[in-house]
Amino acid sequence: MDDSHRADLHEAMRIVGAALSEAGIPFALAGGFAAWVHGAPQSEHDADFVIREQDRSTAWEALAATELRVEDPVENWLFKAYNGDALVDIIFRLDGETVPEAMFERAESFDVFGVPMPVMQATDILSEKMRVLTEQRCNFSNLLPVARALREQVDWVEVADRIAGNPYAEAFLYLLDRLEVVEHPDTLRDAGTAPAGESAGDAAAPEDRETRGAPELTQPRIA
Repeated sequence: MDDSHRADLHEAMRIVGAALSEAGIPFALAGGFAAWVHGAPQSEHDADFVIREQDRSTAWEALAATELRVEDPVENWLFKAYNGDALVDIIFRLDGETVPEAMFERAESFDVFGVPMPVMQATDILSEKMRVLTEQRCNFSNLLPVARALREQVDWVEVADRIAGNPYAEAFLYLLDRLEVVEHPDTLRDAGTAPAGESAGDAAAPEDRETRGAPELTQPRIA
């Protein structure tokens, strides 16, 4: 991603966040950018926002009233908003299911590229990334850095409960244990200990995370 595309994407995120907030639509920044806000490494992905399915039409109208180009893809679980070639996905179904209300309630407010917006909680981020793992989509090399960075902020027992029955996600939990990123959730559950990684000092400090994407950064981190 070159600097021009990156700038267009950041501007698209600002527009989406401001428009959804002004329209009074519950939403949250999700995916790789949400992980980045919580301290994950930068990546070159497009941006994702989640909304309620019943707000799809209202959100579409709110974004269509901005300078963004709004389009319907073939998929029936999202629509897309473009700033030039920079893409923001507006998602209203996750893995075939309606986005739960509790996910919006758990979201935390951060300043993202100068615009205050709710950001998906770390436990939700990891759970959703792991729930979609399949035989055709099972790249642990992308997921591992996110898990390392967010491990202190994640309730791993909750993650294990949510991904139960997905063999690829369950295998990833065993990998995290083997690599000593975090103890396996079964161990944490049996011990009755708080789910956490190796040390709190390894996680990004709250004050550092809250300023990610601040306008004064000349090369803001993205995910």
